[in-house]
Amino acid sequence: MTADRPRPLLPLAQTGTSVGPRPAASGDAEALRADCSRCAGLCCVALPFARSADFAFTKAAGDPCGNLTEGFGCGIHTRLRSSGMRGCTVYDCFGAGQQVVQGTYAGKTWRDGAPAAEMFEVFPVVKNLHELLWYLTDALSHEAAEPEHPALRAEVTRTQSLTRRTPAELLALDVDAERQRVNTVLLRASALVRGQAPGKPRDHRGADLLGARLRGARLAGANLRGTYLIGADLRGADLRWADVIGADLRGADLRGADLSTTLFLTQAQVGSARGDASTRLPARLDEPDHWTAS
Repeated sequence: MTADRPRPLLPLAQTGTSVGPRPAASGDAEALRADCSRCAGLCCVALPFARSADFAFTKAAGDPCGNLTEGFGCGIHTRLRSSGMRGCTVYDCFGAGQQVVQGTYAGKTWRDGAPAAEMFEVFPVVKNLHELLWYLTDALSHEAAEPEHPALRAEVTRTQSLTRRTPAELLALDVDAERQRVNTVLLRASALVRGQAPGKPRDHRGADLLGARLRGARLAGANLRGTYLIGADLRGADLRWADVIGADLRGADLRGADLSTTLFLTQAQVGSARGDASTRLPARLDEPDHWTAS
């Protein structure tokens, strides 16, 4: 792997309008979906980005994006892609933004009382915890993983409790240790789910499949953790029960592909790929607005 190769968007495997208080992350699908109306533009301020194919300009961590409005909205939301801000359209905080604002800081924002620098450091910690909750609840939705359901539920309860900690406690948390702990259970669940696939599932973990011609490929039950699939042709591919934690799907062509039961698939991964109405997605994920209609 060369030093300048793009890193996977989600490297775990490798190491709307209601306002007001809401219970800390419940682990359900709604709580793990970003609700920007209940956040304070945290991803638009806390996170840095560099001018590239995904961003039209460079922004340092802690600096508000020039497109952020006084009401914490995006001034170019409907034309982000045409304005060179494609990266914003595929980012997903797994609901961490509203959890930090409404839960951790009890409705205060970095503009009206919450310590900004601290809040910006807490945000990615909670985002990591919510990402783990996303994977855990996804594994729980698969009947084949039933032998691991008790362990998965225990980790959900533990991770939920971590999201409710004080800012100081969150900043002291060893996130890598938590990821490794949860990943142990996820791996066991993954083996059970992938075992449903007929034949011997392929193992492409961490493989370099950039631009690979995989049209119609039988990848059911495949281990695709951390796999580079940037620009890969996956039209009509069978990706049922495949484990895609950390897989980089940027620009991958998923038209006609079956991802209806793909394991650990995220909205960010789907948003970074290409697809259309014939692409089959898990019920908990939405078809990206930029996908073609046919």
